[in-house]
Amino acid sequence: MYSDKLKIFSGSSNPKLAERICKELDVPMGKIKLSRFKSGEIYCLYEESIRNCDVFLVQTFSHPINEHFMELLVMMDAAKRASARTINLVVPYYGYSRQERKAAPREPISAKLVADLLDSAGADRVITIDLHAPAIQGFFNIPVDHLTALDLLSNHIKQLKIDDLIVVSPDAGGVTRAENLANVLEAPIAMMFKKRYAHNEAVVTHVIGEVEGKTPVIIEDLIDTGTTIVNVVEGLKERGANDAYILATHPVFSGPALQRLDHPNIKEVVITDSIAIPEEHSSRFNVLSIAGLLSDAIRIIKSGGSISSLFKYGGV
Repeated sequence: MYSDKLKIFSGSSNPKLAERICKELDVPMGKIKLSRFKSGEIYCLYEESIRNCDVFLVQTFSHPINEHFMELLVMMDAAKRASARTINLVVPYYGYSRQERKAAPREPISAKLVADLLDSAGADRVITIDLHAPAIQGFFNIPVDHLTALDLLSNHIKQLKIDDLIVVSPDAGGVTRAENLANVLEAPIAMMFKKRYAHNEAVVTHVIGEVEGKTPVIIEDLIDTGTTIVNVVEGLKERGANDAYILATHPVFSGPALQRLDHPNIKEVVITDSIAIPEEHSSRFNVLSIAGLLSDAIRIIKSGGSISSLFKYGGV
């Protein structure tokens, strides 16, 4: 379908996702050598010509994020020096996205710093999914294709045919996301209020909406330690709600998150493969692939068309 001018290469963060994308597009995975010197410095070598090619680099910013970020920068520099026509970054999870503003004096805006570094290293385009703050698109001086997994997640919930469903936003910042899902599912919405004591530490204080006797579907853009989600689930249970379904695009899963989310009051945790998770995990976790969404975006970028056509229920 595509000429040999389309090349897809994977960093070390999520090679299985890159393989799925290549399979969807019916193109071979690009050959690249990534290794480490004894000092820990990163080495990259493209093992095939990429001169005058449209290069797509698949690298998600998962743990260890700084290692994967630096690896991507090295891959970009090697591609630029090898005369690639364009360097397109497929970054399903954009790390540092929670540091998109100054919440206290003398803090960095790290999401902007990451954008500046990718710009300076020679990126021509960024493809990402469900940014923590959509305004991060404006941090770049190059095109950003901001995709959403809403259709994928909502279709899964629709197939379950849940009775007395209510969509729950775990905080005020996620209301728009929850509202979009509620509109798709034609369901009522509730919102939690939390008091945050430290990073990844929050306690539910109030609930707006009638949750008693209903089945909550809690939607987040990402799950990190899982502490907040468990607090929300337990807070809903105390108010008479049924066991909950959890939806999230990005399974960051720091520390004991996998064990923490294997909770008796959680029916199912539905996530995507934007970040690779250990193969050994509870059957409570259901991983949906975003390879089709990303491959469709690459197809449109390569052949022309509208990215918005990918969103049945509207883009983000």
